[in-house]
This record gives sequence, C-alpha cells and structure tokens, in this order.
Amino acid sequence: MKALAYFFFFTYIGLVAVAGFWGAFINPVWDFNFLFLLDTKSLNDFQRINLLSQYRFLRGLELGFGIFSFYFFKKIFSEIAFHKLFLTIMGLGILARIASWFFDGNPGLLTKFFLFYEAVGWCFILAYGKLKIKTDAH
Repeated sequence: MKALAYFFFFTYIGLVAVAGFWGAFINPVWDFNFLFLLDTKSLNDFQRINLLSQYRFLRGLELGFGIFSFYFFKKIFSEIAFHKLFLTIMGLGILARIASWFFDGNPGLLTKFFLFYEAVGWCFILAYGKLKIKTDAH
C-alpha cells in the first residue's frame, strides 16, 4: 500500500509541479496547442492576452500546490490536518474535472486518463494515510 500511495503521490505532484512551472513561466502557448488544439494566435489581442494571463495564474497556483506538497510530504502522511488538506485540494481538482464533464461535455482521452489516474491515486493516498496516521497514533 505504501509503495502505491507514494508512487501516485510523487507522480501526481511531480506532474503538477512541472506542468505548473511550464505553463506559468515557459510555454503556455504550447500547452494550448497540445492540450486543446487551440492556436492562441487565432484569438484577438484582448482574448489572447487575458486567456494566457489567467492560464499562467492557474498554472502558478498548480506549481505552488506542487511545491507545498513536496515540502510537507512527511506531514501529509503523518498528520491528519495536512493529510485532509492535501486530499481536499486534490479532490477538488478531481471534482472539477467531473463537473466539467457533466456541464461542458465529453472530454478527450487525455483528460479522461488524468481523471482516472488522479482518482485512483487519491484513493491510495487516502487509504495509506488513514492506515499510517492511525498506526502512528497508537
């Protein structure tokens, strides 16, 4: 259980941090082309600038969550408050994907993969954290 929880934790947080840094500071235009098949050059200046600004902001928050999670890794798996906070933030991202599917329509395969991967990871992190924190408390 520990190996699976750590595998999902570090692969999820690693991708969150890398994608956050990439999208916020390196090349958000590439993200739009790759992830959404959207050429931002096709937008007018107002749309392009504001869409990229908002995207960079959200990717910056994603990077911040990744840094937070790496920094507090031990506490996330040993203290109930950190464990619940981490799972709440991760879970809100999963719920947002589900809400988007419901309200916005059927997403592509890559988005479905991330949703499944995140949900499975969330379950393993929850289960191992509950087991470890309960065991450590005794």
